[in-house]
Amino acid sequence: MEDLGVRAEAGLSKNEVRKRRERHGPNRLREARRRSVLRIALVQFRSVVILILVAAGALAVATAKWPEAIALAAVIVVNAGIGFVSEWRAARSMEALRRLGRRRVRVRRGKQERSVPVTALVPGDVVIFDGGDIVPADLRLIEANNLHVNEAALTGEAMPVRKNTDRVEENTPLAERANTLFKGTTITEGSGEGVVTATGMNTELGRIAELAEGAESETTPLQKHLDRLGSRLAWLTLVIAAIVALAGLAAGQPMLLMIETAIALGVAAIPEGLPIVATIALARGMWLMARRQALVNRLTAVETLGATRIILTDKTGTLTENRMTVRRVLTPAAEHTIGDDTDGLDDDALARRLLKVGVLCNNASIPEDDGEEALEQGALGDPTEVALLEAGARLDLRRDDLLERLPEAKEHAFDPDMMMMATVHEDGEDHLVAVKGAPQAVLEKCTALAGDDADKRRELDDDERRRWETRAEDLAEDGYRVLAFADRRVDQPDTDPYADLRFLGLLGLHDPPREKIEETIAACRAAGVRVVMVTGDQPKTARAVGGSINLADRDGPDAVLGRDLRAPEELSEQERQRVLDASIFARVSPEQKLDLVSVYQAEGEVVAMTGDGVNDAPALKKADIGVAMGKRGTDAAREAADMVLKDDRLATIVAAIREGRIIFRNIRKSVMFMLCTNLAEIIAVAGASLVGAPLPLRPLQILYLNVLTDVFPALAFGVGKGDDRVMHRPPRPADEAVLTRRHWLSIGGWSVVISACVLAGLTIALQGLGLQREAAVTVSFLTLGFAKLWFVLNLRDADTSPWRNDVVGNPWMWLAIVGCAVLLLAAVYLPGLSDILRTRAPGVSGWSVILGLSVLPMLAGQGILVIRAAAARRADAGDSGQEPESQPRKQKGAS
Repeated sequence: MEDLGVRAEAGLSKNEVRKRRERHGPNRLREARRRSVLRIALVQFRSVVILILVAAGALAVATAKWPEAIALAAVIVVNAGIGFVSEWRAARSMEALRRLGRRRVRVRRGKQERSVPVTALVPGDVVIFDGGDIVPADLRLIEANNLHVNEAALTGEAMPVRKNTDRVEENTPLAERANTLFKGTTITEGSGEGVVTATGMNTELGRIAELAEGAESETTPLQKHLDRLGSRLAWLTLVIAAIVALAGLAAGQPMLLMIETAIALGVAAIPEGLPIVATIALARGMWLMARRQALVNRLTAVETLGATRIILTDKTGTLTENRMTVRRVLTPAAEHTIGDDTDGLDDDALARRLLKVGVLCNNASIPEDDGEEALEQGALGDPTEVALLEAGARLDLRRDDLLERLPEAKEHAFDPDMMMMATVHEDGEDHLVAVKGAPQAVLEKCTALAGDDADKRRELDDDERRRWETRAEDLAEDGYRVLAFADRRVDQPDTDPYADLRFLGLLGLHDPPREKIEETIAACRAAGVRVVMVTGDQPKTARAVGGSINLADRDGPDAVLGRDLRAPEELSEQERQRVLDASIFARVSPEQKLDLVSVYQAEGEVVAMTGDGVNDAPALKKADIGVAMGKRGTDAAREAADMVLKDDRLATIVAAIREGRIIFRNIRKSVMFMLCTNLAEIIAVAGASLVGAPLPLRPLQILYLNVLTDVFPALAFGVGKGDDRVMHRPPRPADEAVLTRRHWLSIGGWSVVISACVLAGLTIALQGLGLQREAAVTVSFLTLGFAKLWFVLNLRDADTSPWRNDVVGNPWMWLAIVGCAVLLLAAVYLPGLSDILRTRAPGVSGWSVILGLSVLPMLAGQGILVIRAAAARRADAGDSGQEPESQPRKQKGAS
């Protein structure tokens, strides 16, 4: 401390912090090298899509088809450019999202406890930490309370090691330095304080390795699936092109015509927008979630969210406000109900004693100002402990003042197994032990009961103990969180703190339900998503809160206790069914959460699990979607989670699920649109070449259509806001592919219909209207172009109105349609462009054929959707035995 020029009780001054930050720089490891612009650009030319375009371009050059060669080169540049911009923006988006989730740390500066960004730490800062925190820098311990640390990130040792403040020899190996904490390791248990000895690259972790903090574009399973789909489609078309070319040559067709056909088919195969739709849709979804306070750590979570069927959520802070307030005080002498004032408590010596113990046995801090606003804004620590400090402050029982008279000699950090915490304080020649914890746990350790006077004690017999347990249960049934308090005088600070205690009484803390939480739970039910409360609180408290927010029927079955949870294979059929039917689980430990997740997953459910503690990390990783609390969650929980809620609200999870569903549906519609129209091109060109008819589309015309009428509508689908009724449908099965058998049948059917209209347009133009070949090909070219534009209207959901749905209501879609229509007209009437594309004005009769045939697939599709909707309504009306909101549980292995 002397070397670093700091006192533990005061910390560094503001000016000293500024000077040291200038000298030492920010507390962060040197960032891994960002992917260069050149590297991202070169990667774009490794895809099968680009390689086929290059091959087609080379073929065009070899046959001296210079317009086609130039156009193909332009498309290669455009396609690679779109991929480059998308990947570059996705990488930078990940960087920005990581910046949103920067961690903060609790320090003492200028005699005040503050919360500052981890990067703002400097050598000499006094850091205060609890279980679950990730160590922000290298620290020399000055206080350690039952402190255990997982140093696997540094030493590879998986088991937590115990830490203390004892001196060690200078050359002690890294793994044996018990008085030092190292950056990047995790506090698994206990609490303490330490002074920063090194930051950034000067830490042990910085010396050993350079951590990669630069953003890399993460390829999700969905993106990989779409990439494979595009590649397979391209290779399939190459096979078709080879077959068509050989068949044509065998039939005596000119070689140049067959080469032109092969180029046309190769170009038609390329779904130019396919590789980028998922990237843009997912990146946009991540930004929307971040704006709604949900920080997505992994892109894979965006995909899984839409299939979530179960949300396992904590009570405190998620279903409730996490604004604990002391409302009831029960002592052996009296009972008090506290409102905004503290009438009656000032004159009750035993009640003051109880609150004094609550203030001493505490790790939180509040500002010295009494103002409610200051208390709310400046409080640091667990909300329950903050509530105790606030209640004590109203009686002028301030922690700093008490610690001056009763210095803390030792702390026994909260033990989740014992459900208690204790602090030992010097009090003259003796020591005062202050204990708080769960009522049953504290009462078991008490042998005496406080008398009417704060310093008296009388025997606590079994009958009296049961009476107090009943009083605690009554408070819990009224929805209070209940804490018990006890004290004891000892000679030595190392005496067992939980032996021969004197019981002081109970506190009832009220945590109001979150605003509109009932509406959020109702929205989940409508969406086929179950909300299940999993809490460490008492079962009666959990039942009371669950009943008040309509999570469970007040007269329904009792909460399932954590001790009844085991691995799925260890449960009997009756026990398993009881677990699956329960809506509330109480007295659940982090280890038991893991079993609960396993039980649901064994039934084929997709589970989202919320957590905030370091011991929640295994369950967060085990769940399909791990959700950490941003406000009260530990660093370890946030690192393990797929998503972090910055506001700790259940409604934020529901909003993220909605966004996940919309993203998946948007991508599915984009893929269906591109595959329908691309396959229609392939079928039309292949069909015409096999029967010896003129090609309905030239290579340049296909390129023009694919770059315009594929990419822009597909992107408009990808950024759509979605259907308002997306949360009134059940979630999709987790293993459902982007395209199911039904979708493939639809794609095949519509491709045939669209290609038939194109070939019909060519036939009518040639034989019916007697148009010249170039004018006739223009008719088939425009028929396909406009058919693509009208076809987007067929991709609405069957249960929506033709006039009000997510396609019609998407302004980006109309912008794409109008823009593409203008460009199609330009292809015919703009001098220069029409010469390159070899188009001719079709005349009034030609336009009649174009408009009539291009609109046919859309009209047929709307008719089919109306018939399907009517059939679904009749089925619903006839199915009186099934409740609309009930969703059958998906059995393991069900498709």
